[in-house]
Amino acid sequence: MADDAAKKIQKDAPGLASNLRAWGESPLPPTVLATLITAQHARPFQALPMLFPVALMGATYMNLNDAKVDAAGFSAAWAGLYALLASRRKQGIRNKFGPRGILRGGTIIFSLAQVAAGGWVYGTGRGLGFFGGK
Repeated sequence: MADDAAKKIQKDAPGLASNLRAWGESPLPPTVLATLITAQHARPFQALPMLFPVALMGATYMNLNDAKVDAAGFSAAWAGLYALLASRRKQGIRNKFGPRGILRGGTIIFSLAQVAAGGWVYGTGRGLGFFGGK
């Protein structure tokens, strides 16, 4: 009897894999990441970083059109590229703890979480062939 209850709790409890899958298949994280990137680079306008929100919103569009696995891989790739480029910028210690520094650090952490979740979904899933292949 106790073993049955333990198995039921273990079966119903969400694990890391199911949490990553839920995050990676959701259209919300790429949209939030696009919003955070826009908040940093809209004023003053910087053209290159503003390509990332466009690509991430494209991933959201793909996700809403039932290409969840392809959208997860696409958003993971763009989020990883943004994290790589944003982490290369040098910032003084005083600027790291101001409002812009906290937003920048949060955006990098959020994009790394998107890389992990989107990479998991893309790596374990099977795409619908949004980009041509099945």
